[in-house]
Amino acid sequence: MPHMTIHNPPHPGEILKEFYLNPLHLTVTEAASGLKITRKTLSALLNGRAGISPEMSLKLAAAFDTTPEHWLNLQQSHTLWKARQEIDLRTIRHFFDTSSKSFSSCS
Repeated sequence: MPHMTIHNPPHPGEILKEFYLNPLHLTVTEAASGLKITRKTLSALLNGRAGISPEMSLKLAAAFDTTPEHWLNLQQSHTLWKARQEIDLRTIRHFFDTSSKSFSSCS
């Protein structure tokens, strides 16, 4: 049975803002300074225009006492959900189902 995700996982920037920066009353400028990144880089992440890189996951994990895997998993869930919305896997599956039948008839 195929795995189906029925909701849109939030972008990790939303999680960062809502659960980490807002409760600490940190501005984008303050948080960027603490993370040793530019304000522009953090703003892009918070606004969903950039994703979590392995390097960023290490910085966020150190800053907020989490794990790098936590941040990378959030990013992967979001990215995979978006890809599922954009790719019609049925056409790919149909092609290979059809091709495998023609291959087996050649044997």
